[in-house]
Amino acid sequence: MKIAVLPGDGIGPEIVAEAVKVLNVLDLPFEMESALVGGAAFDAHGHPLPDATLQLAKDADAVLFGAVGDWKYDTLDRPLRPEQAILGLRKNLGLFANFRPAICYEQLVDASSLKPELVAGLDILIIRELTGDIYFGQPRGRRTAVDGHFPGADEAFDTMRYSRPEIERIAHVAFQAARKRDKRVTSVDKANVLETFQFWKDIVTEVGKEYPDVALDHMYVDNAAMQLVKAPKKFDVIVTGNMFGDILSDAAAMLTGSIGMLPSASLNAKNQGLYEPSHGSAPDIAGKGVANPLATILSAAMMLRFSLQQAAAADRIESAVQSVLAQGLRTADIYSAGTVKVGTREMGDAVVAAITKTTKG
Repeated sequence: MKIAVLPGDGIGPEIVAEAVKVLNVLDLPFEMESALVGGAAFDAHGHPLPDATLQLAKDADAVLFGAVGDWKYDTLDRPLRPEQAILGLRKNLGLFANFRPAICYEQLVDASSLKPELVAGLDILIIRELTGDIYFGQPRGRRTAVDGHFPGADEAFDTMRYSRPEIERIAHVAFQAARKRDKRVTSVDKANVLETFQFWKDIVTEVGKEYPDVALDHMYVDNAAMQLVKAPKKFDVIVTGNMFGDILSDAAAMLTGSIGMLPSASLNAKNQGLYEPSHGSAPDIAGKGVANPLATILSAAMMLRFSLQQAAAADRIESAVQSVLAQGLRTADIYSAGTVKVGTREMGDAVVAAITKTTKG
């Protein structure tokens, strides 16, 4: 089982180190190789996604990814900014389906920004299309950018676009996922304003007819944002486009207590995947040892389940995470009175200890 390990920038190396530590204690035949990506790769090689890093990712069964970006790179031309590495990986690996579960663990109900009764038992799966939409449409106005900006320009633009095959395949993924859950899909669009999303709505409706056992409803994105904070448990599977999915999944993260708890998986048609926490590189806390590694550790569990066919090992990691939360261990982002504040390394050690204890038992 070949895993490309791409720690990236900011807190990326710290949180990925804890996930690797957890994987190693499972005693499975992993072959892990690391490479630079993002700002770290730009500093060393002049590009955020060097050819060697991309080839390593292509040759792997799965990619374990940390985070990229730092404010010091904001003046670079856009193609050289660290964030372009993740877009390049998605494009070159054909990663079109992003799974972002938003689960509120029983132990973290009080950490949510919403009332406990609104989030207790919350279990939402947001499925975001990754290769179309405004992020990959024709960019960006004037080509006279200086330091990544447009001084004196009169306009700038990005083009929103989707093709029928792109919408059909993500819709199938959503309906198939719903069949394994509560058999409900909410397709989020802006069909009342955008032609692209009327097209989206029509095609999702067509695909839905192939899944008569799954209930389908449609919701405008502004209403979906409102319902996420008003009555989040009304959702089961949410499927939406690239930009809306980016925004809504981060909003859903806060329902769980912290974005530091939110893993994600990005898959292609062969179930080769890139696995990363939903949060960013957080350069303001990098190197301080206070970042929450649980989203990355839970992303590693998703990697075991979806790409490496090791569901039992994934269960062990997820059970260990619940165990350490039950012990009252908390990193700063989920800390509250009556719990025990720990750092990045201590939280990783606790998950390792919980897995080891279960194995011995």
